[in-house]
Amino acid sequence: MDSTSVGGGLQEPEAPEVMFELLWAGLELDVMGQLHIQDEELASTRPGRRLRFLLQYRVPIDLEGAKKRLQQLQHLRKGPPLSPGDFEHLLLTGLSCVYRLHAAGEAEERGLWAQVFALLAQETLWDLCKGFCPQGQPPSLGPWASMGGPLP
Repeated sequence: MDSTSVGGGLQEPEAPEVMFELLWAGLELDVMGQLHIQDEELASTRPGRRLRFLLQYRVPIDLEGAKKRLQQLQHLRKGPPLSPGDFEHLLLTGLSCVYRLHAAGEAEERGLWAQVFALLAQETLWDLCKGFCPQGQPPSLGPWASMGGPLP
């Protein structure tokens, strides 16, 4: 599957209510680490195919990929707000972390996934706050966002 098979490309994210409906239907994490939309009828729609493409090819499926994506986002902090597509990717990466956190078998792995999720949530706040928060005062998720300190 490529971007042309999901409606002509991936330039513009779906309307939030469409994405919410797709995600509300539920996702499942298979043994290969891929997320899938549970509702087959919704998955067969153009937005469903697009989301499936994003989940399979654009959202990291392992901890190293999620950390790399997080580092990329942290480097963009000082720039303009993320594009709608990049912001969508940020949210889907965070959602993926939650599914992987719940599927993790060992406490250490769950802790790492939780830490990446918390840092992605912090990056989401950073981006939403651009142009609105006082200069030099980053948004904060509170003490739980700093679980375990910086990523190794």
